[in-house]
Amino acid sequence: MKRSVKAGIAASVMAFALYAAEPAVINAQEYENTPVTISKDKVRVDGIVCYSHIVLEKQTLYSISKTYCVTIEDIYRFNPQVKERGLKKNDILVIPASIEISVPKEETGARKLVQPASKAERIHVVKWFEDIDMIAKKYGVSAETIMEANNLKDRKLSKRLKLIIPYEDIEVSEPEEDTVTETADSTATADSSAINDHALFPDWLKQNKEVKMSVILPLKATGNSSNRNNMDFYSGVLLAAHDLGKEGINMEISVFDMADGNIPITDSRIESSDVVIGPIAPGDLAAVLELSDGKSHIVSPLDPRAEQLARTHGNFIHAPTPHAVQYDDIAAWIKEDSKVEDRILVITEKGARETENISMMKSAIDSAGISYSPFSYSILEGRNITDPLTGLMTENGANRVFIASESEAFVNDVVRNLNVMIHKKYNVVLYAPSKIRSFETIEVENFHNTSMHVSLGYYIDYDDPRVMDFLLKYRALFNTEPTQFAFQGYDLARYFANLCGRDGKKWHSRLDQTDMSMLQSTFRFRPSEEGGYVNQGVRRIIYSDDWSVLKVK
Repeated sequence: MKRSVKAGIAASVMAFALYAAEPAVINAQEYENTPVTISKDKVRVDGIVCYSHIVLEKQTLYSISKTYCVTIEDIYRFNPQVKERGLKKNDILVIPASIEISVPKEETGARKLVQPASKAERIHVVKWFEDIDMIAKKYGVSAETIMEANNLKDRKLSKRLKLIIPYEDIEVSEPEEDTVTETADSTATADSSAINDHALFPDWLKQNKEVKMSVILPLKATGNSSNRNNMDFYSGVLLAAHDLGKEGINMEISVFDMADGNIPITDSRIESSDVVIGPIAPGDLAAVLELSDGKSHIVSPLDPRAEQLARTHGNFIHAPTPHAVQYDDIAAWIKEDSKVEDRILVITEKGARETENISMMKSAIDSAGISYSPFSYSILEGRNITDPLTGLMTENGANRVFIASESEAFVNDVVRNLNVMIHKKYNVVLYAPSKIRSFETIEVENFHNTSMHVSLGYYIDYDDPRVMDFLLKYRALFNTEPTQFAFQGYDLARYFANLCGRDGKKWHSRLDQTDMSMLQSTFRFRPSEEGGYVNQGVRRIIYSDDWSVLKVK
């Protein structure tokens, strides 16, 4: 199945119609609430342990309150913004884990907020557009009160920072509506024409050009089982076409649905395309590469396993950053940070099977020429390793630790022991690959305690004005939140369309000279020894002790 759209306003309208119509059919026929699972993430608020729950699509206040054994009013008490504007997907709710909350009765007119006997505090999760004065006004307290309660040294706030909002025994009016809200209606009024464009590319890349792009995805667009992730990816592509059309690059996007496993594109269409993005699965990519016969470059958009195709096809471009590249960057980062007085520890699990990724982790450390102390133990010995760890660590510098393991249980045990060492006043810095962020049994608090340094292929900095711009446009056009697949579709379409607009069919000759930091990816394509191009771009983040996550590269 093929669809073709032109860039500009038509692309946006097409994207909205395609994206909005089909999920509506799915919801009407297959609607069911998403089960609520008690979160593994906890925060401590004035000595009170609270769960940090991320709201998933189709979850309700009722289902969340029943799962956590609290009332809806309890949720409102800790999350007043939800009462004001309703529950939304991806909201971060703070839910008390160990207390009962007495909710003061509302009085006529103004309401009186009284500190409860439990001394529970309100929690506010900072949005990207908020400053401390706006938040103080919202809750009827002073900015100085908020700064004091959170030990803030200055007035700068980071997105998603969780602020304690103290109760003051004063009369306050109902909070005013935010100047900027995140509802669908308000963002729709902030159409792209009213948003400042933050160009991702320098002016010399922008040309008045025609670009022909083919996108091959398993959309299953003819039935009720459309692949949501791939539809999100396609929506990101269309928004990129919309933005580029306003900047002078006119895109013709031909979309081919590969849902049934058959190749829906012809060799002549491939040859006439300036660039082909997709399909996703390595087997499907191999089939398209064979059909292309080297006449056009094929971009692998999502699956990291497809990297192997770069070894045999010179016209293959692999966009996901390989694991080996991330491990090499971690090793380089450790080497850059290390000082003479520091100690470096590489911890492995005794008796564990050595997977390919673990081998790559060890190889990265060894290849970096780092002097380190190896330490291996089994998870059954986890309660008795404090003394051996103490013997390997230094009290005079930083103890930089790398865990060469993919076992969630073992990594969790190591992180727990590192926190014990921190309690003993040792300076510990943990370095980790991106997979550790998906481990549900490790409390996020421990990441911040260990000042965890992560090297990863994807990361979205919500303080970046370009990301803010993208969010507003995406919400306005599609009336939903973008997923990481939407960001990836946007990044890839925008990057390659700009190269095609600049250099035409010969754009690939300067691919390794055009490094770009996009919304969630950094593209740094380099030729592999065997032929094709592989992305070497990484991003670095640090979990700081003030509960913020800092992007440093």
